Amino acid sequence: MGKKVKKEVEPPPKDAFDPLPIESKQAATVVLMLDSPEEDVLAKACEAIHRFAEKGDENRSSLLGLGAMEPLTRLISHEDKTVRRNAFMAVGVMASNSELGKKKFSTAATITQLKLLLIEIGFLTAISYFPIIQQLSLQTLESITKDAETRTAFRVEQGFNRLLELLTTKEFSDLHVDALRVISNCLEDTESTKLIQGTGVLEKLLQFIITPTSPEVQTNAVKAISRVAQNSENRKILHEQDVEKALIDMLVTENEGVRTAVCRAVAVMSNNLSSKDTFRNLDGIRPIVQLLNSEGNEVKEAAAQALSSLTNGNELNAYAVSEAKGEELLVRLLQDSCSGAVIHAASVLTNMASQEALRCNIITHCAMKALLEPLQSTDNHTLISATQAVAALACNADGRAELRNAGGLLPLVKLLKSNNTEIRRNACWAVSVCANDEPTATEMCKLGALEILQEINCSLNRKNKFSEAALQRLLDSNLSVKYSLTGCLSHTDIIADGFYDPGQVEKNTLLLSCCSVNPYCTVS
Repeated sequence: MGKKVKKEVEPPPKDAFDPLPIESKQAATVVLMLDSPEEDVLAKACEAIHRFAEKGDENRSSLLGLGAMEPLTRLISHEDKTVRRNAFMAVGVMASNSELGKKKFSTAATITQLKLLLIEIGFLTAISYFPIIQQLSLQTLESITKDAETRTAFRVEQGFNRLLELLTTKEFSDLHVDALRVISNCLEDTESTKLIQGTGVLEKLLQFIITPTSPEVQTNAVKAISRVAQNSENRKILHEQDVEKALIDMLVTENEGVRTAVCRAVAVMSNNLSSKDTFRNLDGIRPIVQLLNSEGNEVKEAAAQALSSLTNGNELNAYAVSEAKGEELLVRLLQDSCSGAVIHAASVLTNMASQEALRCNIITHCAMKALLEPLQSTDNHTLISATQAVAALACNADGRAELRNAGGLLPLVKLLKSNNTEIRRNACWAVSVCANDEPTATEMCKLGALEILQEINCSLNRKNKFSEAALQRLLDSNLSVKYSLTGCLSHTDIIADGFYDPGQVEKNTLLLSCCSVNPYCTVS
């Protein structure tokens, strides 16, 4: 038997590089590896960046600073499936933070390239290999379509058609929520709302509302409808499609997210006059009023917002709120911890108070006392709504008496000094209404309202018709002060017991409050 001849190992070619295992702990090094010609290196580098980016915004910010996005967006079109998948996952995580995404995508030249790749590869080619890329593509689109430039590019490349294909495919039902979020972002643009009318997207959104499906899908479909309804022409189209009935039917759901979205959609649709009447005729106001009693702040705020829009300039809707026992719930909401709920509740009460019968009913629920806290808020929007409500409710003597007895005149007078023009104007109007009776006018003078109004009316920048009306009304209810300041009374001024002539003061001289100069003043 012959000897076995040992096979000689052939030496590697001289031009081959010996394998070099690398363990890098620096993100900058891994980013450099994204330019490697080797597929294995690229796949591992993308995977490492994906894991690093998942750890938080600080890491994502660091990667952005290192310029990782440009090579990553290039690699999502790589011919190797593993490289493409890992690059997609890295890009998806990088774009998950809206601020980082906006900062990058609104300034970089890669925006169009990324968008095209997400649509062409994400929705057509790459999905068949790696289903997870589908969801990452949608999540990335959701993030970057918050930027106007991206939305324009998305629209130009027929992104809506791609999304419609996905929404009409039952096999992709688990992705419908993400797709609806992208659509909702894009509908911020007027051009997009016009475009969807001819693509079938609008009809599909309505179908999602009508057809029972998951609460999350319904919520996002309703949110998209709300975006569409921002345009008056779209509201007419939605009204013709009986969207009001679909929205009211959804209020029976137990899901607070759906209810909140529906109430906000009702608020937007109520900008259409016909829709306001339709909601009432469908008995949709009653269930919305009942939501004011919800535990969740968002639901209460959204319900109050819907009622504010429904009752704005609509007398019958105001009475419908009253028939649903809404006054008590709205007054209670004025003391809520959620400022948005307070603002909208005050707005509803203001709208309702235009009807005398409803105004009297609101006052019996101690609305003026409930407005005391909002009048002392640090939030400008709350102050604006509160002063408007005071002005509306103070048309009644009982309302003025309640405000006076509750100590509400002091915070109201203080608001005359506000640096906010609208707050100051509303406060002046409320003061002029409250000054309709002598006891309230006298009390406000005692609190310094007269001097403040004189100062305002001496300023060319701060003076307005409301401040002039407030000063005149205070003087009309304090004839002693009026005579002292002007030196005359009009034929409509009726002198009663207690008139006192302190002597005329020089023009533009600030007066002491009437109780300081009138010995007959009985207000304590």
